[in-house]
Amino acid sequence: MMRFGSSTLDRLRAVNVRPMKKTNRPSDSSDDLRPEYDFSGGVRGKYAARFREGTNIVVLDPDVAAEFKDSQAVNDALRTLLKTRTKG
Repeated sequence: MMRFGSSTLDRLRAVNVRPMKKTNRPSDSSDDLRPEYDFSGGVRGKYAARFREGTNIVVLDPDVAAEFKDSQAVNDALRTLLKTRTKG
């Protein structure tokens, strides 16, 4: 007759009921930069104008935007409109 047994311990180990160690220092979630990062010599908006030159953002009114599922649909509609207009 063969005996089979579990590889686990006979008794369950005692559960640690103490909570994790708490720090007395309040957490500042807004400061997530590492101390070695130094932006003191940085210039705010240094590349903003260059970025703006390469973009053309058009904001649609909500009723117009509701008629299109995505930007490709808007572009297709505008291209169709441009083809049908009379050149003057």
